[in-house]
Amino acid sequence: MQHGRTLRALPGLPHHHSMTAHLTIGELAAAAGVPASTIRYYERARLLEASARSPSNYRLYSEEDLERLRFIRAAQATGFTLDDIARLLEPAPCGAVQELIEERLAEVTERMRALRHVQQILRSSLDECRRHEDSGRCKVVDDLSVLARTHR
Repeated sequence: MQHGRTLRALPGLPHHHSMTAHLTIGELAAAAGVPASTIRYYERARLLEASARSPSNYRLYSEEDLERLRFIRAAQATGFTLDDIARLLEPAPCGAVQELIEERLAEVTERMRALRHVQQILRSSLDECRRHEDSGRCKVVDDLSVLARTHR
Protein backbone atom coordinates (compact mmCIF):
# COMPACT_ATOMS: atom_id res chain seq x y z
CA MET A 1 0.00 0.00 0.00
CA GLN A 2 1.15 3.52 -0.66
CA HIS A 3 2.40 5.69 2.18
CA GLY A 4 1.80 2.93 4.72
CA ARG A 5 -1.95 3.41 4.81
CA THR A 6 -4.16 0.40 4.36
CA LEU A 7 -7.20 0.95 2.21
CA ARG A 8 -10.24 -0.81 3.53
CA ALA A 9 -13.11 -2.35 1.65
CA LEU A 10 -16.68 -1.23 1.88
CA PRO A 11 -18.49 -2.78 4.83
CA GLY A 12 -19.02 -6.46 4.13
CA LEU A 13 -16.44 -6.60 1.32
CA PRO A 14 -12.78 -7.42 1.64
CA HIS A 15 -10.69 -4.90 -0.28
CA HIS A 16 -8.84 -6.12 -3.35
CA HIS A 17 -7.73 -9.47 -4.59
CA SER A 18 -10.89 -11.50 -3.96
CA MET A 19 -12.00 -10.74 -7.50
CA THR A 20 -9.83 -10.66 -10.55
CA ALA A 21 -8.57 -7.19 -11.47
CA HIS A 22 -9.41 -6.73 -15.11
CA LEU A 23 -10.69 -3.22 -15.75
CA THR A 24 -8.31 -0.62 -17.12
CA ILE A 25 -8.58 2.91 -15.81
CA GLY A 26 -10.54 3.91 -18.92
CA GLU A 27 -12.96 1.01 -18.50
CA LEU A 28 -13.38 1.77 -14.81
CA ALA A 29 -14.01 5.43 -15.62
CA ALA A 30 -16.61 4.54 -18.26
CA ALA A 31 -18.35 2.05 -15.94
CA ALA A 32 -18.56 4.68 -13.16
CA GLY A 33 -19.37 7.60 -15.46
CA VAL A 34 -16.36 9.67 -14.39
CA PRO A 35 -13.24 10.88 -16.21
CA ALA A 36 -10.03 8.92 -15.67
CA SER A 37 -8.58 12.06 -14.09
CA THR A 38 -11.12 11.68 -11.26
CA ILE A 39 -9.85 8.17 -10.57
CA ARG A 40 -6.26 9.41 -10.53
CA TYR A 41 -7.30 12.20 -8.15
CA TYR A 42 -8.92 9.67 -5.79
CA GLU A 43 -5.75 7.62 -5.95
CA ARG A 44 -3.64 10.65 -4.98
CA ALA A 45 -6.10 11.27 -2.14
CA ARG A 46 -5.59 7.62 -1.16
CA LEU A 47 -9.27 6.77 -1.40
CA LEU A 48 -8.76 4.26 -4.20
CA GLU A 49 -5.91 2.26 -5.61
CA ALA A 50 -5.46 -0.13 -8.49
CA SER A 51 -5.80 -3.78 -7.52
CA ALA A 52 -2.99 -4.79 -9.81
CA ARG A 53 -0.79 -3.78 -12.70
CA SER A 54 -0.71 -5.34 -16.14
CA PRO A 55 2.54 -6.68 -17.62
CA SER A 56 2.76 -3.30 -19.42
CA ASN A 57 2.34 -1.55 -16.03
CA TYR A 58 -1.22 -0.32 -16.71
CA ARG A 59 -3.44 0.06 -13.65
CA LEU A 60 -6.01 -2.73 -13.36
CA TYR A 61 -9.15 -2.57 -11.26
CA SER A 62 -11.64 -5.10 -9.95
CA GLU A 63 -15.40 -5.02 -9.56
CA GLU A 64 -14.74 -4.22 -5.88
CA ASP A 65 -12.82 -1.14 -6.97
CA LEU A 66 -15.77 -0.12 -9.14
CA GLU A 67 -18.09 -0.52 -6.17
CA ARG A 68 -15.69 1.51 -3.99
CA LEU A 69 -15.56 4.25 -6.65
CA ARG A 70 -19.37 4.33 -6.82
CA PHE A 71 -19.48 4.56 -3.01
CA ILE A 72 -17.08 7.53 -3.10
CA ARG A 73 -19.19 9.29 -5.75
CA ALA A 74 -22.44 8.61 -3.88
CA ALA A 75 -20.95 9.91 -0.62
CA GLN A 76 -19.73 13.07 -2.41
CA ALA A 77 -23.17 13.60 -3.92
CA THR A 78 -24.62 13.31 -0.43
CA GLY A 79 -22.42 16.18 0.72
CA PHE A 80 -19.51 14.41 2.35
CA THR A 81 -16.00 15.78 1.83
CA LEU A 82 -13.12 13.56 0.69
CA ASP A 83 -11.78 13.58 4.25
CA ASP A 84 -15.21 12.44 5.46
CA ILE A 85 -15.24 9.69 2.86
CA ALA A 86 -11.84 8.46 3.99
CA ARG A 87 -13.32 8.15 7.47
CA LEU A 88 -16.44 6.42 6.14
CA LEU A 89 -14.29 3.88 4.31
CA GLU A 90 -12.74 2.86 7.63
CA PRO A 91 -14.81 0.79 10.01
CA ALA A 92 -16.87 3.49 11.72
CA PRO A 93 -19.44 3.19 14.49
CA CYS A 94 -22.81 4.74 13.81
CA GLY A 95 -22.12 7.51 16.32
CA ALA A 96 -19.09 8.70 14.32
CA VAL A 97 -21.13 8.68 11.12
CA GLN A 98 -23.87 10.64 12.85
CA GLU A 99 -21.33 13.27 13.94
CA LEU A 100 -20.13 13.64 10.34
CA ILE A 101 -23.71 14.02 9.15
CA GLU A 102 -24.42 16.63 11.84
CA GLU A 103 -21.31 18.61 10.78
CA ARG A 104 -22.29 18.55 7.10
CA LEU A 105 -25.89 19.43 7.94
CA ALA A 106 -24.73 22.48 9.94
CA GLU A 107 -22.57 23.60 7.00
CA VAL A 108 -25.44 23.14 4.54
CA THR A 109 -27.79 25.07 6.83
CA GLU A 110 -25.32 27.98 6.94
CA ARG A 111 -24.80 27.94 3.16
CA MET A 112 -28.56 27.96 2.64
CA ARG A 113 -28.88 30.95 4.98
CA ALA A 114 -26.21 32.78 2.99
CA LEU A 115 -27.88 31.85 -0.31
CA ARG A 116 -31.26 33.13 0.94
CA HIS A 117 -29.55 36.44 1.69
CA VAL A 118 -28.09 36.55 -1.84
CA GLN A 119 -31.53 35.65 -3.21
CA GLN A 120 -33.08 38.61 -1.36
CA ILE A 121 -30.43 40.98 -2.71
CA LEU A 122 -30.93 39.73 -6.27
CA ARG A 123 -34.72 40.07 -6.01
CA SER A 124 -34.32 43.58 -4.69
CA SER A 125 -31.88 44.42 -7.50
CA LEU A 126 -34.26 43.04 -10.10
CA ASP A 127 -37.11 45.12 -8.68
CA GLU A 128 -34.84 48.18 -8.73
CA CYS A 129 -33.90 47.50 -12.38
CA ARG A 130 -37.53 47.16 -13.39
CA ARG A 131 -38.53 50.40 -11.61
CA HIS A 132 -35.81 52.41 -13.41
CA GLU A 133 -35.95 50.63 -16.77
CA ASP A 134 -37.59 53.59 -18.53
CA SER A 135 -34.76 55.93 -17.57
CA GLY A 136 -32.41 54.23 -20.04
CA ARG A 137 -29.83 53.75 -17.30
CA CYS A 138 -29.50 50.73 -15.09
CA LYS A 139 -29.73 51.89 -11.50
CA VAL A 140 -28.18 48.67 -10.18
CA VAL A 141 -25.11 49.01 -12.41
CA ASP A 142 -24.82 52.68 -11.42
CA ASP A 143 -25.03 51.74 -7.71
CA LEU A 144 -22.43 48.99 -8.13
CA SER A 145 -20.15 51.42 -9.96
CA VAL A 146 -20.39 53.88 -7.07
CA LEU A 147 -19.57 51.05 -4.63
CA ALA A 148 -16.55 50.03 -6.74
CA ARG A 149 -15.20 53.60 -6.76
CA THR A 150 -15.63 54.04 -3.01
CA HIS A 151 -13.96 50.73 -2.04
CA ARG A 152 -10.54 51.20 -3.53
